[in-house]
Amino acid sequence: MAGTVLPDRRPSATASNGLTVQPFYPHSHRRPSAPMMPPFMVSAPGKVIVYGEHAVVYGKAAIAASISLRSYLLVTFLSKSRRTVTLRFPDIQLDHTWNIDDLPWAAFSHPKKKKYYYDLVTSLDPDLVAAMQPHIITVSKNLPEATRKIHQNSAASFLYLFLSLGSQKSAPCVYTLRSTIPIGAGLGSSGSIAVCLSAALLLQIRALSGPHPDQPPQECSLQIERINRWAFVGEMCIHGNPSGVDNTVSAGGKAVLFKRTDYNKPPTVIPLRNFPELPLLLVNTRQSRSTATEVAKVAALRAAHPTITNHLLDSINHVTESAHALLTSPGFDPTHPAALQHLGDLITINHGLLVSLGVSHPKLERIRELIDHTGVGWTKLTGAGGGGCAITILKPQPAE
Repeated sequence: MAGTVLPDRRPSATASNGLTVQPFYPHSHRRPSAPMMPPFMVSAPGKVIVYGEHAVVYGKAAIAASISLRSYLLVTFLSKSRRTVTLRFPDIQLDHTWNIDDLPWAAFSHPKKKKYYYDLVTSLDPDLVAAMQPHIITVSKNLPEATRKIHQNSAASFLYLFLSLGSQKSAPCVYTLRSTIPIGAGLGSSGSIAVCLSAALLLQIRALSGPHPDQPPQECSLQIERINRWAFVGEMCIHGNPSGVDNTVSAGGKAVLFKRTDYNKPPTVIPLRNFPELPLLLVNTRQSRSTATEVAKVAALRAAHPTITNHLLDSINHVTESAHALLTSPGFDPTHPAALQHLGDLITINHGLLVSLGVSHPKLERIRELIDHTGVGWTKLTGAGGGGCAITILKPQPAE
């Protein structure tokens, strides 16, 4: 697995790392003497999509890279007599407890419905989603609708994984999430959180061996893929029809060329091992938006104007493939002005195509105008659009 076990330190926030797992011993470097299992922590990075947003949902390629902002999940075990499971996410003021024995285990363990940790799940089971609903609608039921929706989507993601991977004998626990990734900013916060939840639950059922110094590469790849598959399930609970790129980059770290042409099979993921440290500027508009809403907007446009929309999606794919060819060419030098100009031109083209799909926002356009006016670089939205963040490739010698 990506990352290392560090008994005496908290997880590293290195940008190139993916998931990290480690024991967590508060206030002491020694193991606690209590009979309960010791707490542990997992963390996973966020991401930026450099090229290929929205087209990736339709089987086209995207280039994405992990960033140094991360999510963290602390799992704390309770006494066996408690029989409760709690999800805490202080960043969004979510705190909800369920009685383990009251959850719909019968539905999730039915022979025709049961999924195992090694299964590939490519869609949510409507019957299982329905079985969860009585336990979801009680979450933050007295809060405003917008907040309640975020809380209930988060709870649904957690419960679907908890019920799929666990059992009625699951240990009582408190799952506490914290994230340095802005929510709704296009930086893969939900994908990062889904990876943390997936990894923690798989560790608890011993479907992962955890990172160790002599772990062979093939075992590492297998376990990351296992985490990634279930993280994608968590993403479906939140976004409906995600591409899978967010959880893939968060689970594996670094930068990848991602393509998913068949949702019944794992995606094609090509690591970009020599991805350069590009001079990127990340600007948050602080305009919240919903990935599901922006994806649905493109789907509606495609239904109304299929030929035009498909041409736009194909053009975005050509941009991504052109960038990939340049980044992987033997003579590529990210410090050379001509190379940066080429990447910058592709950034500009990619943004224009996304504007044509209707997923930009006035705040994003204002950022682009300012960057263009000052001549410091090339700008595009990153993620689903509709707000969130913009990325800029900076020129070597920006104008004052």
